[in-house]
Amino acid sequence: MLGGNDPHLLHRAIAEALAGRGYRLALGLRDPDSLPESLAAHDPLVVRYDAARPEDARGFVDATQDAFGRIDALVNNAGIGGPLELMPEEPQGDDEMEEALDALLSVNVKAPFRLTRAALPALCQSGSGRVIVMASLSGKRVLGLNAGYQMTKHAAVALSHAARRAGWDHGVRACAVCPGFVATDLTLRHDLPRHEITQPEDLGRLVADVVTLPNTASVSELAVNWRYEPGL
Repeated sequence: MLGGNDPHLLHRAIAEALAGRGYRLALGLRDPDSLPESLAAHDPLVVRYDAARPEDARGFVDATQDAFGRIDALVNNAGIGGPLELMPEEPQGDDEMEEALDALLSVNVKAPFRLTRAALPALCQSGSGRVIVMASLSGKRVLGLNAGYQMTKHAAVALSHAARRAGWDHGVRACAVCPGFVATDLTLRHDLPRHEITQPEDLGRLVADVVTLPNTASVSELAVNWRYEPGL
């Protein structure tokens, strides 16, 4: 299962990497009609899934189990990154701040929590279930001033550890994948050398590597960067 809002570059790269390892795909997309041809070639189950809609998590899990009879891996990939600073340069009203904070919490924290909670029983039945939470290096340290985003990514890392603990005795292994800047639409507003920062295909390969590791080689966190940062 790969839960995301749109078939953006990272979503596509992870799905294609898992398909290349023999996984059948259940893709949660906000707009199922936007499925790229490259993913359609793998004959995936495509389910309408909007990370901001609480009821969609259970619907996605139920549809996947109905189609395949099991769930072996869950990738929580939906995310937004809107700026929300404690001391913004531009004046911001309380209502605007609350709206931005609610959106970040809804997509980056509540959505993966709901999806993981719904899928965990099936992952436990697998005996080697895998949970991937796409977090961020912003979930490991505070570098910029985007406090709202950083808070949610710290929470995403905590969710991954919670899933790891909850399902451990049933063979579930969870990993928080924490990249720095990745060449996706989320980083277009940053002035970065696009060919030098981490590529979606890099993360797709890493996710597939972690998912296919045996239970005896659990990776709880994976920090991925394109530049040197002390301690990361």
